[in-house]
Amino acid sequence: MDNDDLPVGRLLNRREAMMLLGAAGVSFLAACSSGGDSTNGTPTATQGAAGGSTATRGIRASPSTTVAAASPSSEATSTAGINATNDSATATPDTIVIPACVVVPELTEGPFFVDERLDRSDIRSDPGSGTVVDGTILQLTFRVSQISSSGCGPYAGAVVDIWHCDALGVYSDVSDGRNNTVGQKFLRGYQVTDDAGIATFTTIYPGWYSGRAVHIHFKIRSEVADDAALEFTSQLFFDDELSDQVFQEQPYVSKGERNTRNLNDSIFRGSDGLLTLTCNPTSEGYAATFDIGVQVS
Repeated sequence: MDNDDLPVGRLLNRREAMMLLGAAGVSFLAACSSGGDSTNGTPTATQGAAGGSTATRGIRASPSTTVAAASPSSEATSTAGINATNDSATATPDTIVIPACVVVPELTEGPFFVDERLDRSDIRSDPGSGTVVDGTILQLTFRVSQISSSGCGPYAGAVVDIWHCDALGVYSDVSDGRNNTVGQKFLRGYQVTDDAGIATFTTIYPGWYSGRAVHIHFKIRSEVADDAALEFTSQLFFDDELSDQVFQEQPYVSKGERNTRNLNDSIFRGSDGLLTLTCNPTSEGYAATFDIGVQVS
């Protein structure tokens, strides 16, 4: 359990991401960017342990950008299907507001995914015993967009799974040689995105285990049972300084000092910094929202 599988998938560069949205027939006034965007370099390709690669692409949605509607003389003449997704922005007849998009990589599923099919937003409890795991509460929201030939808009009906270890680094429903939690289902569950592409979970700030930085696994998939079904898998990470603060409290402190920070984790390094959550304090713990778009066609 100390070294999840190798990273999989391919990191797109900015030009490729722009080409995806360019198929929608619009011309950009502003480059796609966000605070964590570092995708100007050469794209990298990696393969999983079995040597297989994946063509699934993930696009990180960042603060909205204003896009010029194509003029009649432009090569790109169609703007049909582009949805305004920022209510606070004002679009004139000559502009359309859509999310700016930067690339995020798909990362390894790891060895501990179990398809429990637990439809629930609060994943802290074991449904069998009713026991609620202890830890600092984390409200985690996904805003999922779909990138297609018609543009970038909310992805309603996507299934978002998350799973992660407890405050002491233990996963449910697995046996790893040190812990046997088979039959328990804490810190696992899925939600279906609403019409705005939103899925929200109540969980805890994850703990750590040897060889890995602090992380949450997630999977976004469609319900289409055919070869074209969407399945995008990756991981979310946390700021090391915040983790240091959280781990000074119970029950985390009883685990001792962690031995792997973000930059020592090869899977984190494969994230290009685009999968690190910004956590805001709440009265109960922390809240974070993660925007991501996926290519659906």
